[in-house]
Amino acid sequence: MSGAALSTTLLKQLLDRARPIWEDPVQTLDSFSFPSGHATGIAAAGGTAILLTSMLVRRRSHRRASTVVALAFVALVGADRLLLGVHNISDVIAGYAMGAFWVLAGALVYDPAPRSQSREVLASPRPAAKKLAVVLNPAKVEDIGIFKVLLERMAREAGWGAPAWHETTVEDPGRSMAEQAAIEGAELVLVVGGDGTLRTVCAALAGTDIPVGVVPAGTGNLLARNLGIPLYLQAAIDVALHGEDRPIDLVAISGDGIAADEHFMVMAEMGFDAAIMAGVDEQIKARVGWLAYVVSGVKNMMFPAVRVEVSMDDGPWTRHRALTVVIGNVGYLQAGMPLLPDAAIDDGILDVVILHPRRFLSWLPLAVRVLSKGKRTDDTINRMTGRKVSVRTNVATPRQLDGDTIGLGKELHAEVEHGRLLVRVPR
Repeated sequence: MSGAALSTTLLKQLLDRARPIWEDPVQTLDSFSFPSGHATGIAAAGGTAILLTSMLVRRRSHRRASTVVALAFVALVGADRLLLGVHNISDVIAGYAMGAFWVLAGALVYDPAPRSQSREVLASPRPAAKKLAVVLNPAKVEDIGIFKVLLERMAREAGWGAPAWHETTVEDPGRSMAEQAAIEGAELVLVVGGDGTLRTVCAALAGTDIPVGVVPAGTGNLLARNLGIPLYLQAAIDVALHGEDRPIDLVAISGDGIAADEHFMVMAEMGFDAAIMAGVDEQIKARVGWLAYVVSGVKNMMFPAVRVEVSMDDGPWTRHRALTVVIGNVGYLQAGMPLLPDAAIDDGILDVVILHPRRFLSWLPLAVRVLSKGKRTDDTINRMTGRKVSVRTNVATPRQLDGDTIGLGKELHAEVEHGRLLVRVPR
């Protein structure tokens, strides 16, 4: 942007082109005309936005929408300069060209794509004999062929052998794929998908000492966010191949209607949040991403509070009214919202929050208290911690694990399994 502004000023002084003369101008200016500074600036800003969007936004529909909006602003500013009568069309076109030039020049000089710093720490590549496996949720990757080429190239450069690919299905979200990877002797398993895919694969690999590389390709990606793993796919692959292994906790979960040997990595929820997850339209989610949750949230605004009882570490039951109950292994939601600010994924402790805004307007002070990480507890926000958590309600209530709904039920029982899983994190 600085280069565009400087070059525009120099060209104006060098070419000394006067402003166009109109019989009844809307606005008159005394400065020189060629090239248009406004057109240069908006072209540079719009080009930068399009470049960053193309690199960092995964969904094609979102990239297209962002590009259309950027181009619309560029065209609008150019039309504004012409309609005001302060520029010739050649001034505007030259400004557009100048802005585009500086965007392309900047991209050649500096690649804005995020990178892991692990290569600077790693002393030498891993031996090629090391076996790499990839469990891929095909619904989460836009162009599987291009993605496979990228990952295989990065793995080869890092000294790994050709990866063994395992794709999940609707019937099997990853358990048998993870088990097969372990049987084949994989020494690192990369999981490409959302939190639900990660939950399934990690549960299967828990206790095997096979590290898991997280390549976040979902909508929430809460596990990656809480572990500091970049959401940009290439940088996440880099961390998975070059990062360090960190032991983290897994949480065993049970209850009425829940299959045996079920686990979660991020959060288990009962109540309003789970109703939002259950109400998400998958077709809308595929088109607009996280905005689908907003739509579902609006639909469930009248979700009623329920009576709940909570027991920590097999202690006495305490009674509460709650709109939602969250059992967390991590603390932060999307946009860095600190719902459970003291939660840590490797401390062997579960954090529980019970939320009960009494009316619609109560959400505002509740949000302020959450964002400010306030320690005060009351009937609106209550917090508890322990290694074991049991929650039961008086009526069947929506439930979800790491973003996946598990149906209505009256009970959740969670117990932390400390340090059961190895995950690759940035060095």
